[in-house]
Amino acid sequence: MSRSNSRSPLPFLFRRRSSGEIKNLVSVSSSLLPAFGTVIDENHLQLKKYVIAPYDRRYRLWQTFLVILVVYSAWASPFELAFRKIATGPLLYVDLIVDGFFALDIILTFFVAYLDKSTYLLVDDHTKIAIRYVTTIYFPLDVASTMPFQVVYRIFTGKMRDGDIFGFLNLLRLWRLRRVSELFTRLEKDTRFSYFWTRYCKLIGVTLFAVHSAGCFYYWLATHHKNPDNTWIGSEVQDFKHKSVWLGYTYSMYWSIVTLTTVGYGDLHAVNTGEKIFNMVYMLFNIGLTAYLIGNMTNLVVHSAVRTFAMRDAINEILRYASKNRLPEGLKEQMLAHMQLKFKTAELQQEEVLEDLPKAIRSGIAQHLFRSTVENAYLFKGVSEDLIVQLVSEMKAEYFPPKVEIILQNEIPTDFYIVVSGAVDVLAYKNGMEQQPLTKLGSSEMVGEIGVIFNIPQPFTVRTKRLSQVIRISHHHFKQLVQPHSKDGKIIITNFVQYLKGLKPEVLKEIEFLTESLGDVNIEQMLSNEELETAANANGDANGNEAPPPSTTLPSTFPVRVIIHDHHPDESTLEGNMTGKLIHLPDSIEDLLKIADKKFGKRGSTIVMADGAKVEELNALRENDHLYIF
Repeated sequence: MSRSNSRSPLPFLFRRRSSGEIKNLVSVSSSLLPAFGTVIDENHLQLKKYVIAPYDRRYRLWQTFLVILVVYSAWASPFELAFRKIATGPLLYVDLIVDGFFALDIILTFFVAYLDKSTYLLVDDHTKIAIRYVTTIYFPLDVASTMPFQVVYRIFTGKMRDGDIFGFLNLLRLWRLRRVSELFTRLEKDTRFSYFWTRYCKLIGVTLFAVHSAGCFYYWLATHHKNPDNTWIGSEVQDFKHKSVWLGYTYSMYWSIVTLTTVGYGDLHAVNTGEKIFNMVYMLFNIGLTAYLIGNMTNLVVHSAVRTFAMRDAINEILRYASKNRLPEGLKEQMLAHMQLKFKTAELQQEEVLEDLPKAIRSGIAQHLFRSTVENAYLFKGVSEDLIVQLVSEMKAEYFPPKVEIILQNEIPTDFYIVVSGAVDVLAYKNGMEQQPLTKLGSSEMVGEIGVIFNIPQPFTVRTKRLSQVIRISHHHFKQLVQPHSKDGKIIITNFVQYLKGLKPEVLKEIEFLTESLGDVNIEQMLSNEELETAANANGDANGNEAPPPSTTLPSTFPVRVIIHDHHPDESTLEGNMTGKLIHLPDSIEDLLKIADKKFGKRGSTIVMADGAKVEELNALRENDHLYIF
């Protein structure tokens, strides 16, 4: 047993030798940590010879076995005090066997490493372990609770006595109950066991021990009264001392339980002064015990229902808010459905837990759950693994109940979504009237990306058909992640344009500028210009010059859109003519003039801004600038 359980996933603990060297000793509980500044030496993975790790799996099993013997001792010690003739009979040999196991545990304790509370380091020095154990209160009480006093007395005197002194000395075995307390403390922290049932079993155990001990001691009072007939049991059972042991035990337990529960039938009652005093002490004790039991049980029940209370309060608040503001019935139902779903899926999302985890662990969880969904989304097909990992790490998961809007038409585009499970309808409104669903989208399909990439109000309303899980990423984070990946940016634009060209005619018809804009997108030209810009930056580095700093926008990945007009800017002010054509900005002024000729049917030669400034370089233009060509 000199090696620890090498399969344990728990963190390492260390000990300090007299020379100051630190050794990596053993995997132990995560509640024990080495001091800051402790140097890890991975060359030492063993304890000293004949030293047992306190968290070794086999040693833990031994401690659990001793707890079973403690339960026996807790029952036998008060029982043998009350019924002395049983203590010198069959139970004597059982007691000797049990005491033998605890004697063996005393010997083992001299070989168990301990945690130094001042340095939080594990000590495996035999001398220090022995000195620590012998100089604490544990050693004399362990010895006293294990000593078979009747056998020792017989060895020295040659006689077997069953006096009360041995019964009271046997009560020292109750010192072993500390092991039960330590076991329950450990089980309450062990997530493999239900906290509710662990606490429940502990409360039941405390109650049974109190009932058993009080009943046995009450019977002991009756057997030691000078007049056995003038006792609580003697008045009901004649010559009770010579009756069956189990008859006396049954009467004792009956009285103890009836008194504990404050029923008090009156058939068994105190007769003499000693019994009355004991009854008063026991009933005062019962007040505290009952308060302890009721408090703990109430806490367990309330704790299990806290989420239900919170949900009901939130729903009542929604109902009051909807009634006060006279919200329509459909909107109120959506609010209620969303709130109920929030509480139902809280254990699946567990945002509070994830927020406390390191970023690397949160990222690993996201990769496991959502990576395949992101890879199957059309926009990210063919992009690099690095970008996929970064995108997945930034995405947030959400649930939406049936018949709830995820995106509203004409709202500001802040996020786009990928459907993980469920289904959504894409809708359009005209003159405030809802049209028939344009299309239905399912797993790994995207919504909201058209508004985000074109930076326009969302062209459609997206509504769930059934319970749906989606992941979302903000417009800002998306552009930040794509910006350093120029090749991936090209792939994303290509995928996006191909997707737009494959949309149904009824969908394209809802986006007025889209049909014209698709014809102006020249993917090859966009990519070649970006390659030239990259090459120019590389040449600058090769010549020893500093390359220009990266732009905070993505002009090479997301083309600039401008609005062109076929007249002088002053004419629009005079005539109220503000109509124009939204196009993607080409790479040269000549190409811009050609597009204007194609759109308006007349050739222009001059390009000015709204303030009359003449345009000479297209690089100076920004998103949504108005250009006047005449």
